[in-house]
Amino acid sequence: MDKNLKTTAGDYADLLRNLKERIRAAQVKASLSVNRELVLLYWQIGRDILARQAAQGWGSKVIDRLAVDLRREFPEMKGFSSRNLKYMRALAEAYDDARFVQQVVAQIPWGHNVRILDNVKDSAEREWYIRQTVQNGWSRDVLVHHIEGNLYRRQGKAITNFDRTLPHPQSDLAHQVLKDPYTFDFLSLDREARERDLERGLIDHLRAFLLELGVGFAFVGSQVHLDVGDQDFYLDLLFYHLRLRCFVVIDLKMSEFKPEYAGKMNFYLSAVDDRLRNKEDQPSIGIILCKAKNKVIVEYALRDTRKPIGVSGYKLTESLPKKLQGKLPTIKELEAELAEEKD
Repeated sequence: MDKNLKTTAGDYADLLRNLKERIRAAQVKASLSVNRELVLLYWQIGRDILARQAAQGWGSKVIDRLAVDLRREFPEMKGFSSRNLKYMRALAEAYDDARFVQQVVAQIPWGHNVRILDNVKDSAEREWYIRQTVQNGWSRDVLVHHIEGNLYRRQGKAITNFDRTLPHPQSDLAHQVLKDPYTFDFLSLDREARERDLERGLIDHLRAFLLELGVGFAFVGSQVHLDVGDQDFYLDLLFYHLRLRCFVVIDLKMSEFKPEYAGKMNFYLSAVDDRLRNKEDQPSIGIILCKAKNKVIVEYALRDTRKPIGVSGYKLTESLPKKLQGKLPTIKELEAELAEEKD
């Protein structure tokens, strides 16, 4: 027996017997394919392991031994590897409130919980990602994408005038829809790129763009034509938000925010509300996406604006300078070189 496992055979047998009974009870209560029961079972196992380790002074090797014995007893069940048992213990360490686990944590799949345990250490941030997953139906890949993109610290951070231009609770809902900054890491643009290049890149990567915008955005069109006073005007991007029940106009800027941008957006929103908005729709919202912004200037620009407008920054992945283009190996060249090394 491992020297770190300071226990008698009776102590270990008692723990193993209790865990077996718990697993069998869960099997009877509901199929383990039911997510809620599975997560609750895993949390209870993790809690039992934690309690015994603390009381008996057992080392980590007890988990390896439990994995062998549990898989021998339940060969038809997956999930009792040493690695997964350690995740069960980590789950119990992260959440010590049984009621919270039952009402919140167990609402998302085990795989989602594992990703959150791996990547999020702050308890409030973990809870936020869990609740957002439940609310928005995020897949595991989408959840990881948002964690890696630090969505928790970007959501609802745009500078807006929504509290003065929209009724409650529409103002709160709209504010939470916006982010700052937006991350367009799926784009690679030269420094000389213009706004039309940014717009074209976002349209070419519409799926990734919609994922970054968030749940509820439906694409209406780009360069949407408006005829106002016998003059032609064009909206960079137009969306409809299904939850807010309103049009969303996005104006793209490759420069730092300027006060006149707010006036232009105010004009666009007036035209959209007059020409496109239906009786059932809420007031249209404008989002000005700029390469950079000065908070004080933005707040002054929006202070007396009557239309709901938000201003956010964005981040791009710049393409290689022209001097380096052609001097670095391509992916195909790297793959060919690696294949030669394997041979």
